[in-house]
Amino acid sequence: MSVIYTITPELRVKFREPFGILVKGTFDQTMAKMQEVKKQKPPKIISVGDVVSKNLQDYNIPPDLVIIDNQSMRNKVQSSINTSNVVRVKNPQGTITEEAVEAIRESLKNSEQTRIVVDGEEDLLTLIAVLYAPENSVVVYGQPYEGIVLVKVSPEKKTEVSKFLKEMKKRSKS
Repeated sequence: MSVIYTITPELRVKFREPFGILVKGTFDQTMAKMQEVKKQKPPKIISVGDVVSKNLQDYNIPPDLVIIDNQSMRNKVQSSINTSNVVRVKNPQGTITEEAVEAIRESLKNSEQTRIVVDGEEDLLTLIAVLYAPENSVVVYGQPYEGIVLVKVSPEKKTEVSKFLKEMKKRSKS
């Protein structure tokens, strides 16, 4: 496993703020907004996180790519998310590994619905999903106790991600 990025204390503070549009509300309210997004036919819908991914499935909004770690708020959860393709990667808390990046890149290239199960933590992989998703795709993740965050993939968002990655500590093979 090769860690290529590690979050810094300064970035940890920045990442507490939503990286996209915060949609506040109950599951019903946030999933109603996702139904609107689905009608716009984005090239890809990518979900990061167990609860938001399960809600999308339950509300018949199947993401093209699901990134989960079988945890919610640091508690183990049993995933009931079904996809035709499952990829397992290691990605320790506060890091981004080369294998996670490669799994996301490859998954976004094909048309098969894919679930990436992370041994570790998936939160920072939102950045990689935005970086490699086709323009106008939507990356959605949960904002605990508030709702969901929608990130519409654009050149500006990709530039923002690149800046964050440059600010992260780069590490070599472990």
